[in-house]
Amino acid sequence: MLSFIAQRLIQSVLVMLTVALIAFSMFRYVGDPVASMVGQDTTPEQRAQLRGELGLDDPFVVQFARFVGNAAQGDFGISYRQRRPVSELLEERMPATLELSFVSAVMALALGIPMGIYTALKRHGVLSKTFMAISLAGISLPTFLIGILLILVFGVQLRWLPSFGRGDVVSLGWWTTGFLTKSGWLALIMPAITLALFQMTLIMRLVRAEMLEVLRADFIKFARARGLPERLINFRHALKNTMVPVITITGLQLGSIIAFAIITETVFQWPGMGLLFIQAISMVDIPVMAAYLVLIAFMFVLINLVVDLLYFAVDPRLRVQSK
Repeated sequence: MLSFIAQRLIQSVLVMLTVALIAFSMFRYVGDPVASMVGQDTTPEQRAQLRGELGLDDPFVVQFARFVGNAAQGDFGISYRQRRPVSELLEERMPATLELSFVSAVMALALGIPMGIYTALKRHGVLSKTFMAISLAGISLPTFLIGILLILVFGVQLRWLPSFGRGDVVSLGWWTTGFLTKSGWLALIMPAITLALFQMTLIMRLVRAEMLEVLRADFIKFARARGLPERLINFRHALKNTMVPVITITGLQLGSIIAFAIITETVFQWPGMGLLFIQAISMVDIPVMAAYLVLIAFMFVLINLVVDLLYFAVDPRLRVQSK
């Protein structure tokens, strides 16, 4: 077990270094940050002085080593546009993104897994066919189109829900939450549904496919031949074996919820890290862009590590191979 964890940790460090190198080298040559920070009346001497203060004249290796060392300490430099530490900007926006991602993930899991089990056990039922039709729409429609349709119906025509923003929030130290206010919950409904719909339908279809495959296995036929109750067969034997591959895919999808919240945050003007990243792209704010990509990669690596450990705990074959 310890050797398995050590291997995964080493792989995680290598992945993070690779992502940091790609992010830094990619945005190192995208536009000129000095041009976006100064006016047209700035002299070449002032521009050169600013480049020296930002460390942009140093060799690439020196800049990258400084970036990795500072990032390991949570320091991603100063935003070129807002002239504030990037860590402060991310700290302000992180609660909004994490709350939206958390609610979307809970919604996707709480609805996707039961729907997948039901459509596998009741394949020819009317409700199962309805679920499959909904899943087809959820996979086919783009995320931004779903968000716009929700805004049109519930925000513009019915006026039930706010169309943008996060609503009123309560500060708990450095953390801000909308879970404690009514307007915060109302503002969260449409973005959470928009972000969760694709993941929910994907999880539902995955659980359904795996469940149908397991139900055709020989050990399920043997369990039925022994006269075991159908409920015991479905939820103890079949479902347990179904969840082995589902855990891996679901873990990666939960990571993608955080990464791809950019589109949802842009549509609903949700004040999260994704919207900050989009604004940084338009302003060529390299420290913010690089910090966001590294942070998202870290979340992916962390979730993938947890998934590997869960997979190790669920699948006895991995434990046998480890021994």
